[in-house]
Amino acid sequence: MSVLDHIILYGNGCPKCKVLEQKLKQANIKYSEVSDIDAMISKGFISMPVLEINGKIFKYSDAIKEINERM
Repeated sequence: MSVLDHIILYGNGCPKCKVLEQKLKQANIKYSEVSDIDAMISKGFISMPVLEINGKIFKYSDAIKEINERM
């Protein structure tokens, strides 16, 4: 991932959220975190975690693949 990537992790602290957060940290990827349920609902998210990279949405398994490919 480039330094210019805008990455947001939407999560609620669930086990999958923690795994995704750990993967981001292991890959030394900087990100911001949103845990506001209303903000997630307004984006149409019904399950967590969700990773947003430059406006593109990745559900959990796709987010893991994306991080692994960019490591």
